[in-house]
Amino acid sequence: MSASSPSLPTSVSEPVTAPVIDSPPADSAPADSAPADSALVVSAPVVDADATARRTAGTDVVPADRGTGAPGPTVAELLDFVRRTAEDAALVASLPLDPEGRTWLRLDGPGGSEAWLISWPPGTGTGWHDHAESTGAFTIAAGTLREHSLAARLPTDGWKTLELSEGVDRTRLLATGQGRAFGRHHVHEVLNESGHEHAVSVHAYYPPLPQIRRYSRSGAVLRLEQTERPEDWQ
Repeated sequence: MSASSPSLPTSVSEPVTAPVIDSPPADSAPADSAPADSALVVSAPVVDADATARRTAGTDVVPADRGTGAPGPTVAELLDFVRRTAEDAALVASLPLDPEGRTWLRLDGPGGSEAWLISWPPGTGTGWHDHAESTGAFTIAAGTLREHSLAARLPTDGWKTLELSEGVDRTRLLATGQGRAFGRHHVHEVLNESGHEHAVSVHAYYPPLPQIRRYSRSGAVLRLEQTERPEDWQ
């Protein structure tokens, strides 16, 4: 659920430009980090997130194994899994639909990934959020979903408020059988804009989600509202 739109802080630090990078090392400190309680305005640079996703999905880059000794699934393998799972009509039909809110079913994803089958009643959505260090993919099994996303690399820590530069917004309408993959720190919201039809989708993430950061947005201003841990949704 998206929080209410914030107002700009009365005083902020000088604008900081977020680094243009595809995949920063997981253990590296962002060059533009600031004290956690500071208000920060960032002019986020435009990067071609769609091209990055296409390149990533077409490679055999292996994510970190999280200490298991075995390589994790690639982004292409996650995308293949959600596509195949979305075609399982019996599984999709087994998910209870609730007109009042989303329902979900935990699935066994490939290579230790986290996977979910999710239903979306008409008019529901996720609000703006990211998936931390996890890569992921999702595909529509029934209905249609709209994704709004940011084609910008945000600082990973040390900020509360960002002012987004022009040209970073992307939107796509995904119908049954369509999907997409994404890299780490992907920021988006997903909506069922239909007034009468449920949608169902399949999602997979690797490594399993360590956290989800949720944001509110007012125009070009993105504000970090809360951070959720696995115990909050499992």
